[in-house]
Amino acid sequence: MMVDLDPSGQVTQREPDRAQRQFLNYAFFKLDPSFRRLPQAEREELKAEFLAAAGGWVTDAPAEAGHIQRSYSLVGVRGDVDFMLWRIAFDVRDFQDAQARLNRTRLMGYLTQPYHFVSMNKRSQYVNRVEGSGHGLEILPGQGKFLFIYPFVKTRAWYDLTPMARQGMMDEHIYASGPFKGVRINTSYSYGIDDQEFVVSFDSDHPQEFVDLVHRLRYTEASMYTLQDTPMFTCVKKDLGGVLNDLG
Repeated sequence: MMVDLDPSGQVTQREPDRAQRQFLNYAFFKLDPSFRRLPQAEREELKAEFLAAAGGWVTDAPAEAGHIQRSYSLVGVRGDVDFMLWRIAFDVRDFQDAQARLNRTRLMGYLTQPYHFVSMNKRSQYVNRVEGSGHGLEILPGQGKFLFIYPFVKTRAWYDLTPMARQGMMDEHIYASGPFKGVRINTSYSYGIDDQEFVVSFDSDHPQEFVDLVHRLRYTEASMYTLQDTPMFTCVKKDLGGVLNDLG
């Protein structure tokens, strides 16, 4: 495929794309330690109520809603969050329903949400030229034992480059990533709907491979145009029951 020489659409006046897309929601939660001072029986009751509310968002929805939910523990890995729910739906308003279900549980009285990201899936203008790139139009979440997540913002200078210059840098970026077959990238877009421009998440069974991948990409030219790529989260995949048991 050719390089997109009119990414702004000002020359071709392309019509807006209103095709159905997946929305992504990364919701991080932090537990108040006072929860652990409750009697054990009460803690178990509150966890069971929360588990049922979270699971109902998926089981009560029709298949066409496209609801997907994955749960991850960050206990012992990061100090400011304890767990994360990765939700996917075709309607961004469905995330309100998901949160409302949780808000009606007693456990939410002991939880805060230090971080919360919303993004949208769409085809990348850079990887379409690479055969077998794996960047399709639908996210397949939670394939690895670990999920590495961070919000991402490019510098304004990046958008001032010519389309050919940007594509050349991304070709180098993709080529450098090629040997890391054990890491699957999920790139989603937040332009206009959240504070960051992208949310990137990486499924993998091998943290050491992800560390080496990120290190290698620091040496690519495109890295010079990164404005922000923190905070970074290492999330351990677990069923939600196991996640809640990690809380105490």
